[in-house]
Amino acid sequence: MNKTAIIILAAGNSSRLGRPKQLLLFQGKTLLSHVVAEAVKASLAPVVVVTGAYRPEIEASLLGQPVVLAYNAHWEKGMGGGIVAGLHKALLIEPHAHAVIVAVCDQPYISAELFQALIGKQSISGKGFVACRYADTMGTPVLFSQRYFNELSALTGNAGAKQLLKRYPDEVAEIPFPKGGIDIDTEEDLKALPGG
Repeated sequence: MNKTAIIILAAGNSSRLGRPKQLLLFQGKTLLSHVVAEAVKASLAPVVVVTGAYRPEIEASLLGQPVVLAYNAHWEKGMGGGIVAGLHKALLIEPHAHAVIVAVCDQPYISAELFQALIGKQSISGKGFVACRYADTMGTPVLFSQRYFNELSALTGNAGAKQLLKRYPDEVAEIPFPKGGIDIDTEEDLKALPGG
């Protein structure tokens, strides 16, 4: 059985919004709880949520949910440290993970089917990475196979994991996620969503 963990990055301070976007309500759930629920539905485990800014409120919002928390004390330095913190926690719990998916919490159209499609594409292609394709770019969620865990754990600063995709272009497979470019940075973004 393919063991795939997930790291949900929820450490940012939502500077453009002025309040934690992780806790914005969309269709009756917070954005963060939605991603958690879809990850659980897709049988991803462990589900690691990386916190940083707004840590007390975000951790409180997750009480009773099947998640493991990882705190990134240096969240303001960028997402690299959050990925490292999340991967470390995931491998403590599931040292035999075959892959890890890195997701963010402000893509409201993330689904369990999308996570399963990432896993399926990796299984068929044998590639080291599977990224989502939208809006003329590749982005999250992204699956990283076990053979790149060492490089993932060496990330620093704000470069995130995209640098690995650029370093190994022949190792990248893609799946379409047309709504992946829709993310929430402002109140207007939220109001513009169908059902928002």
